Amino acid sequence: MANPLLCPLLTEKSTGLTEKKGQYVLVVRPDADKLTIKDAIEKKFGVSVTSVRTINYLGKLRAQNTRRGRIIGKKSDWKKAIVTLAEGQSIDYYSGTAQKSEG
Repeated sequence: MANPLLCPLLTEKSTGLTEKKGQYVLVVRPDADKLTIKDAIEKKFGVSVTSVRTINYLGKLRAQNTRRGRIIGKKSDWKKAIVTLAEGQSIDYYSGTAQKSEG
Protein backbone atom coordinates (compact mmCIF):
# COMPACT_ATOMS: atom_id res chain seq x y z
CA MET A 1 0.00 0.00 0.00
CA ALA A 2 1.17 3.52 -0.73
CA ASN A 3 1.78 6.03 2.03
CA PRO A 4 -1.58 6.53 3.82
CA LEU A 5 -0.75 10.07 5.00
CA LEU A 6 -1.94 12.74 2.57
CA CYS A 7 -1.69 16.10 4.38
CA PRO A 8 -2.27 17.79 7.73
CA LEU A 9 -5.69 19.34 8.34
CA LEU A 10 -5.02 22.82 9.71
CA THR A 11 -8.15 24.41 11.17
CA GLU A 12 -8.87 26.33 14.36
CA LYS A 13 -10.22 23.20 16.00
CA SER A 14 -7.27 21.00 14.99
CA THR A 15 -4.77 23.65 16.11
CA GLY A 16 -6.54 23.79 19.49
CA LEU A 17 -6.30 20.01 19.83
CA THR A 18 -2.59 20.18 19.08
CA GLU A 19 -1.92 22.91 21.63
CA LYS A 20 -4.09 21.55 24.45
CA LYS A 21 -4.01 17.76 24.12
CA GLY A 22 -1.07 16.95 21.86
CA GLN A 23 -3.35 15.49 19.19
CA TYR A 24 -2.68 15.96 15.48
CA VAL A 25 -5.29 15.87 12.70
CA LEU A 26 -4.35 14.45 9.30
CA VAL A 27 -6.15 13.67 6.06
CA VAL A 28 -5.43 10.05 5.15
CA ARG A 29 -6.35 7.67 2.35
CA PRO A 30 -9.91 6.30 2.67
CA ASP A 31 -8.66 2.69 2.57
CA ALA A 32 -6.08 3.18 5.37
CA ASP A 33 -6.66 1.45 8.69
CA LYS A 34 -5.52 2.55 12.15
CA LEU A 35 -2.48 0.27 12.33
CA THR A 36 -1.21 1.42 8.93
CA ILE A 37 -1.64 5.07 9.93
CA LYS A 38 0.17 4.48 13.24
CA ASP A 39 3.10 2.71 11.55
CA ALA A 40 3.41 5.41 8.87
CA ILE A 41 3.52 8.25 11.43
CA GLU A 42 6.03 6.45 13.65
CA LYS A 43 8.24 5.70 10.65
CA LYS A 44 8.05 9.15 9.04
CA PHE A 45 8.34 11.35 12.13
CA GLY A 46 10.10 9.04 14.61
CA VAL A 47 7.54 9.48 17.41
CA SER A 48 5.51 7.02 19.45
CA VAL A 49 1.76 7.07 18.81
CA THR A 50 -0.55 6.19 21.70
CA SER A 51 -3.91 6.23 19.88
CA VAL A 52 -5.46 6.78 16.45
CA ARG A 53 -9.09 7.72 15.86
CA THR A 54 -10.52 7.82 12.33
CA ILE A 55 -13.58 9.48 10.81
CA ASN A 56 -14.99 8.74 7.34
CA TYR A 57 -16.64 11.56 5.40
CA LEU A 58 -18.88 11.06 2.38
CA GLY A 59 -18.40 13.42 -0.55
CA LYS A 60 -21.14 15.95 -1.18
CA LEU A 61 -23.32 15.93 -4.27
CA ARG A 62 -22.84 18.94 -6.52
CA ALA A 63 -25.08 20.15 -9.34
CA GLN A 64 -24.24 22.49 -12.18
CA ASN A 65 -26.78 24.08 -14.51
CA THR A 66 -25.70 24.28 -18.15
CA ARG A 67 -27.38 25.05 -21.47
CA ARG A 68 -28.06 21.38 -22.07
CA GLY A 69 -29.52 20.74 -18.63
CA ARG A 70 -28.32 19.90 -15.19
CA ILE A 71 -25.10 17.98 -14.54
CA ILE A 72 -24.87 16.21 -11.20
CA GLY A 73 -21.51 15.16 -9.79
CA LYS A 74 -20.02 14.07 -6.50
CA LYS A 75 -16.98 15.19 -4.56
CA SER A 76 -14.59 12.49 -3.40
CA ASP A 77 -15.02 10.66 -0.11
CA TRP A 78 -12.23 11.32 2.39
CA LYS A 79 -10.97 10.17 5.77
CA LYS A 80 -9.61 12.08 8.76
CA ALA A 81 -7.33 10.68 11.46
CA ILE A 82 -6.82 12.17 14.93
CA VAL A 83 -3.49 10.96 16.28
CA THR A 84 -2.39 11.22 19.92
CA LEU A 85 1.35 11.19 20.60
CA ALA A 86 3.20 10.15 23.73
CA GLU A 87 3.72 12.78 26.42
CA GLY A 88 6.32 15.42 25.51
CA GLN A 89 6.48 14.66 21.77
CA SER A 90 5.37 16.84 18.89
CA ILE A 91 5.42 16.94 15.09
CA ASP A 92 6.57 19.87 12.96
CA TYR A 93 4.47 19.60 9.78
CA TYR A 94 6.57 22.03 7.77
CA SER A 95 9.98 20.43 8.21
CA GLY A 96 8.66 16.86 8.44
CA THR A 97 10.47 16.12 11.70
CA ALA A 98 9.52 15.32 15.26
CA GLN A 99 10.49 17.29 18.33
CA LYS A 100 10.86 16.03 21.87
CA SER A 101 10.45 18.53 24.66
CA GLU A 102 12.79 18.25 27.60
CA GLY A 103 11.35 18.45 31.04
